Amino acid sequence: MIMRLVGTAVAGIVLLSGTAHAGPVKGQPRLTNNAIYKEGVLPKVSCKAVKGTTKSSTEKYVKKIVSCLNTAWKGAIDGFQPVKVRFKTDKEACASGNDIAGSYSEICSQAIEVRLADDWIKAKSDVKAFASLIHSWNGVVQGMTGIAVAFRSMPNDRTGEDIAEQMHRYYLQGDCFAGVSAKSLGRKITDFKQVISGMEPPEYSYLKHNGKPANRLYWMKKGYQAGKPGACNTWTASAAKVA
Repeated sequence: MIMRLVGTAVAGIVLLSGTAHAGPVKGQPRLTNNAIYKEGVLPKVSCKAVKGTTKSSTEKYVKKIVSCLNTAWKGAIDGFQPVKVRFKTDKEACASGNDIAGSYSEICSQAIEVRLADDWIKAKSDVKAFASLIHSWNGVVQGMTGIAVAFRSMPNDRTGEDIAEQMHRYYLQGDCFAGVSAKSLGRKITDFKQVISGMEPPEYSYLKHNGKPANRLYWMKKGYQAGKPGACNTWTASAAKVA
């Protein structure tokens, strides 16, 4: 089952008493030794998705990308269930409850919800749409593998520093999985900063849950270069790599 993931900072995380995690996580096998890490390189998926500058062509593009992601990951996740797309018109994001002025996508319950506005529809480039969709897909991978549940149940000492590091590990892993997705779909990326900047709408720019920009680049590049989920075990990485 895909868990409904929370896209904002601390909302929705189960806070329990425990010891602060100032380094690699221990005692959480679903995070540190998840079966997904043992999977090999994802298959190359021929994904001929072309985004036009009309609403209908953009909807077709979104559906095609999600279909390709289903194909790319279905063999790597036990009990995989194909993910559908739901288009919406309201501005309120499912995960955060925030109003988003432009286009965005997010995992919500068991589907990827997409709101289309002129910023995606009229754009000649598909970079922002593609970046948002592979970012949303992270919720599918982390939800179906049990990583999301394990993350939200982690013990912590209720301090901002402790929670921040846990969140960095979780969201940086998402950046890495996004790199794996892009590689599987045959996307040639030369400017990783541009892709990362398009992953979330500007309304979320104040959040710091992804950690330092340099670490975001590191983990996305690592996933992209390896092309396999095993490159994305942020839970055993040093604190410096998830700062």
